[in-house]
Amino acid sequence: MKRNPLYSGSAWSRPPRGARAAAGRSDPEPEPAAAPPKPSRLKALLAAPPLAWITRHRWMASTAALGTALVAVVLVQALHPPRTLTQADIDAAVDYTLKHRPTPPSDASVAAEVIRPSVVRVVGYLPEDAIPADKRDAAKPAPEAKGDAKADARSPGANEKAPQGARPGQDEREKGAISVGSGVVIDEKGTILTNWHVADSAPRLKVTFSNGLVADADLVGAQPQDDLAVIRARTVPDDLKPATLVSTGGLRPGDEVIATGFPFAIGPSVTSGVVSGLKREWDFADGHKMTNLIQFDAAANPGNSGGPLVNRKGEVLGIVTGILNPTSQHVFIGIGFAVPIENAAAAAGMSPF
Repeated sequence: MKRNPLYSGSAWSRPPRGARAAAGRSDPEPEPAAAPPKPSRLKALLAAPPLAWITRHRWMASTAALGTALVAVVLVQALHPPRTLTQADIDAAVDYTLKHRPTPPSDASVAAEVIRPSVVRVVGYLPEDAIPADKRDAAKPAPEAKGDAKADARSPGANEKAPQGARPGQDEREKGAISVGSGVVIDEKGTILTNWHVADSAPRLKVTFSNGLVADADLVGAQPQDDLAVIRARTVPDDLKPATLVSTGGLRPGDEVIATGFPFAIGPSVTSGVVSGLKREWDFADGHKMTNLIQFDAAANPGNSGGPLVNRKGEVLGIVTGILNPTSQHVFIGIGFAVPIENAAAAAGMSPF
């Protein structure tokens, strides 16, 4: 009897190789697929992204860039040959530099700006009752200022070779001024260093601050042997700026110095020079000798007495005390003297560094 074939309802799957072998059957292995042909190197380079190509071939990229740059330079020089500079070109360049790159300030101007708020004018007056009431505001001659030709304990005498003091201006003479000098503020209380010969014989003292404030002042200390006086203003500006004092220990001949004060009652005036010598001595006409003086050549005249001698930073090195004056003209000839700030600080009761 003929039988119909039976079919499975599941998909046919190839049995594992081991199972077929166990069953005694073996199928031929399929032939491996042929590998695709490799593209040529040029095609690979062209097909690669630009960044990858440059990364892999840096030397080629660098060479190409350098060659391109050289070609560009040659073309620029060929099309635009260099032009010879003319005087007009040089003048234009200098003018541009001066306008857009201003010259930095000098050391003297920097020092002057630093010390300016601390410099004061000091004027000594006769007592009020010594001036007639009807003449107090009118013009009238006043006695000669200390340090003029008038003979006194600190005047030069006949030889006119001692350091000279201040000479009042005409307006101050009319109001009974007998001495005019300078000073420097050293603390916020209004303590001022000046010269003894500016303050010693004046019953009344007035100081004028940098902002124009005029105040009465009192003598609070003195060191006559060093021609130093310490005065204190009764009223001070709200923005009073004391000077910075610095030791003269490292000072040397040739160092730049600046003198600030009121020569001939004009100022504040600034002059600059150098230290000419240290530890100088000077004999006054009355036999008094001053020692350990700083000699300098920054111009100083009557009225500079008591003003500060400062370094390039505006720090006070000394107090101007006088000038060597072999003539009767009371003018500077190149030799000035200052008391070292160590002496001045001691006179004010401050630590001499």
